Amino acid sequence: MGKIIAVYHQKGGVGKTTTAVNLTAGLSLKGKRVLLCDFDPQGNATSAMGVDKSQRPNVYDMVLGSCSIDKIIKSSGSGDVMPANSALTGAAIELVSEEDREYRLKNALMEINDKYDFIIIDCPPQFGLLSLNALCAADSVIIPFQCEYFALEGLGDFLKELRFIKKTLNPELYIEGVLLTMVDWRPRLTMQVTNEIREYFGDRVYKAHIPKNIRLSEAPSHGMDIFRYDSKSKGAKAYMAFTEEVLASN
Repeated sequence: MGKIIAVYHQKGGVGKTTTAVNLTAGLSLKGKRVLLCDFDPQGNATSAMGVDKSQRPNVYDMVLGSCSIDKIIKSSGSGDVMPANSALTGAAIELVSEEDREYRLKNALMEINDKYDFIIIDCPPQFGLLSLNALCAADSVIIPFQCEYFALEGLGDFLKELRFIKKTLNPELYIEGVLLTMVDWRPRLTMQVTNEIREYFGDRVYKAHIPKNIRLSEAPSHGMDIFRYDSKSKGAKAYMAFTEEVLASN
């Protein structure tokens, strides 16, 4: 059975999709069978993996039951992909009155879980039915934290959401780890925020951290992960160190 890891933060712009894409690619480079499930209606993870997000059927059709999961999985140079696009936004509305609406993704992934070592879910950056589906399907969650003051805002509410899901919907869910992203050590504030995050989460904070790196920003526009785009960049080295930490704990 594959390990299912959700990459989630309720705040956008923290490196969530970049982390999901490059963790998928890093695990693939390490010889693991990996599936990236794009569960964000923006479809950015799909594009970053070099897959056309305009195509149908996709995750939306699978969640609504009009298409089986094996019909939507696409191959890429960095692992398999379950593509998404803006159509997925409608699923959150259409599923409201459906039975077991929080478990649509989990039930689908159970059909193909034995084909993969890891399934990585790129979650939408807000708490709602889509993120509930992702977190109900996951064994664990990786939380990307941008090293700035506002990253600490809403932390209590965010963790309250995770505790609610664990208590009521997915008792096995746990925090896999916390990844510091977009790190720039020049401002003093960076170290202050880092220390607060490490004090709160302890050894669940990965030793690897992701620096601000222009190559990481450029790679998705070329439909590539950072390893294919520039394997010698600081971003690639950082994400490989992070990947190795994830593997070491699994």
